[in-house]
Amino acid sequence: MDRDEVLAVFDRQMRREARPDGPGIRVERAGDVARQVGPEHGWNGVIWSDLGPGNADAAIAEQVRYFGGRAFEWKLYAHDRPADLDRRLLAAGFTPEPEETLMVAEVGREGGDPSAVEVPEGVRLVPVTDRDGVELVAGVHDRAFGTTRDHIRERLLDQLAAGTVIAVVAMAGDVPISGARMDLHPGTRFASLWGGGTVPEWRGRGVYRALVAYRAREAAARGYDYLQVDASSQSRPILLRLGFEPLTTTTPYVHA
Repeated sequence: MDRDEVLAVFDRQMRREARPDGPGIRVERAGDVARQVGPEHGWNGVIWSDLGPGNADAAIAEQVRYFGGRAFEWKLYAHDRPADLDRRLLAAGFTPEPEETLMVAEVGREGGDPSAVEVPEGVRLVPVTDRDGVELVAGVHDRAFGTTRDHIRERLLDQLAAGTVIAVVAMAGDVPISGARMDLHPGTRFASLWGGGTVPEWRGRGVYRALVAYRAREAAARGYDYLQVDASSQSRPILLRLGFEPLTTTTPYVHA
């Protein structure tokens, strides 16, 4: 994989020319900034910018005014300009969350295909197609991450209705033990992986790998070339073994 080339395509298709990923969502261009605006349970924030030292502060202030009292996120990538954009966001009242690694795998690549993983013994993967399945995913995420994530329910239901998501839950018997989704981005070469939280007693047994493989097969069947993940420090080693390659880092800067 030519990492610089893939990163350039990612920046163009998934950031600068991003499209809405569900109902009630719009992507707006405001000068040298692209932002996503949606309902309260959706993701709101800046997805791309191309700023310089002379206009960065004004652009940041404009976004703060635009979103008003609504919390939003500025998704900062390590290669974004200007080089001190992180410090400018801090000065404007943003708070950084943990850094993640933008990782990409080429679907169907020989010797590095993330779909070539078996499901662990005693586990079955069930597609999520309705509200009952959404409740399973949201419930298992509550257990896996230790926080209540009510917004997942509404977002997944919206995306299922729009046909822009593939969701799956891992079951051990009748008990949900992990859940994940894959956002589809029509008109791009990328499908993006989210979730994958596994309950503590099932961690380290290959469930997360199986969920990645399931979604990789679904992406290939729909003609996508790449899988993209914003990887935490916990998932990065697993993804490296599955053939994902790091392209850059990204840090969410949140304005409350």
